[in-house]
Amino acid sequence: MFSSGTAELLTDSYGRTVRSLRMSVTDRCNLNCIYCHNEGHIGHSNEMSVDTIVNIVDVASQFGIDRLKISGGEPLLRKDLEDALVRLPELRDVSLTTNAVLLEKRAASLKDAGLDRVNISLDTLDPEKYHTITNCRKGTFDKVLDGIHAAVDAGLTPVKLNMVLLKDLNDDEIADMLEFTRGYGGNVLLQLIELMDFRDLPQYRIDSKEVERSLLTSSSDVKVRELHKRKKYIINGAEVEFVRPVDNTEFCANCNRLRVTADGQLKPCLLVSDDHVDVSHATKEELPDMFRLAVSRRVPFCMD
Repeated sequence: MFSSGTAELLTDSYGRTVRSLRMSVTDRCNLNCIYCHNEGHIGHSNEMSVDTIVNIVDVASQFGIDRLKISGGEPLLRKDLEDALVRLPELRDVSLTTNAVLLEKRAASLKDAGLDRVNISLDTLDPEKYHTITNCRKGTFDKVLDGIHAAVDAGLTPVKLNMVLLKDLNDDEIADMLEFTRGYGGNVLLQLIELMDFRDLPQYRIDSKEVERSLLTSSSDVKVRELHKRKKYIINGAEVEFVRPVDNTEFCANCNRLRVTADGQLKPCLLVSDDHVDVSHATKEELPDMFRLAVSRRVPFCMD
């Protein structure tokens, strides 16, 4: 029987030890963003039960995986999310990625159930641009702002704003977004995200090197994260990080994440769809070997 006392770690053939689990709990979403890649999973699926979610995370934790990021679709469309959170094993960090449309009324209950922090997708501070990017209903933008305020008030901090950079649409708003985060006194940070072009939108691809040069020129200090060697730029007291997952050998070489799709498939790589391991109906006793199999299939998508 697999026990919580095991010292076994999940390390792939490239020497990358898995420390983090990113779990999609639904394919459903209440927005329809122009660039959405749906976590690399195509089509709608049967969602995992709370029991399945808890079993997967419990076994992962026994392999030393101590970070969990919950995603979707939009995870807050699941009304039983708090039921799952309260049953999870003790982890170093439990976070959630959300569009924040439904966050205002649930921030406190999510915190009480064990959620540590949130990442919020916000690509623009212009309501009209927001409507263009997300195809949302009128008034949705204000709900997102209310969700950010509620997350800070509930202590789901630091709140990280995920801003996907889109050429000629929002790439001129970085300074405005940094000014917005400064208003939260360090409780809100900015992450600029390179577009992962799953929908063939070359017109929106920005020049990543030019963005980094601009950030470096504007910054008073630069820190380097150990994982992925990503840089954090300090600009007039605000922190901004640029995430480049596309054609990035360093990103892949340092990847420590295993993904779970909404229908219960262990997914070794975001960009590969033929290496899944189906754990949707696995017993808790069967899960350890399935984790080992999934990790054995991990290959860096981008290599030197």
